[in-house]
Amino acid sequence: MKVLEKESIKDIVKNTEFRHLAIIMDGNRRWAKEHNLPSAFGHKKGVTALKNAVRACDKFGIEYLTVYAFSTENWNRKKEEVDFLMGLIKTTLDNELAELYDENVVINFIGDISKLSPILQETMANSVEKTKNNTGVKLNIAINYGGRAEIVNAVKNIVKKGIKEEDITEELITNELYTGSTPMPDLLIRTGGEMRISNYLLWQIAYSEFYVTDKYWPEFDEDALSDAIIEYNSRQRRFGA
Repeated sequence: MKVLEKESIKDIVKNTEFRHLAIIMDGNRRWAKEHNLPSAFGHKKGVTALKNAVRACDKFGIEYLTVYAFSTENWNRKKEEVDFLMGLIKTTLDNELAELYDENVVINFIGDISKLSPILQETMANSVEKTKNNTGVKLNIAINYGGRAEIVNAVKNIVKKGIKEEDITEELITNELYTGSTPMPDLLIRTGGEMRISNYLLWQIAYSEFYVTDKYWPEFDEDALSDAIIEYNSRQRRFGA
């Protein structure tokens, strides 16, 4: 924790109209390697970090949390790891859904979920249906997601609708994205120290503030989020002006 107390973080969020946090959850495998553990342990620890992040967002008054769980490029990993990650997503939803529901979380998924197994799609759909009337943190989980593919998909939808060239606007394209009318991210956090955006929310983060931490995702906790928000509060957002 830096200068401010935890109690002040909620005030920062409120006073700056901070509504949407996006996170690239990076470093699970490197965390596991440094602790002489299999990668699977890092991914499981990452699930715990995500639960803590959701609770921290609720505590601080952040309305939307969008996390990068599995990219379109992640299919290039070893089959054993991909199968494990798909299984972990399903198991996590099965095991945590009741608790997330009780904590008033709204679950949504962004990405091309048609490429996922039917049983995983069914589990995801059940999670969305069960939590759709909740009023707490809106948790968007990006699975089989790629920013370029998202924009291509939006363009295809516009073409299918027969919309005239002169009627195509930024607002129209925004509404055709997976995130729809969700507010643009105020802050994008990347854990693990890498300085790249990895094809994530390319349209949405045009004027988001970036914050990179060397902490691996399994190490990212409420204090780490507080530090990021304090840093965010020190920035002057100009939106190109």
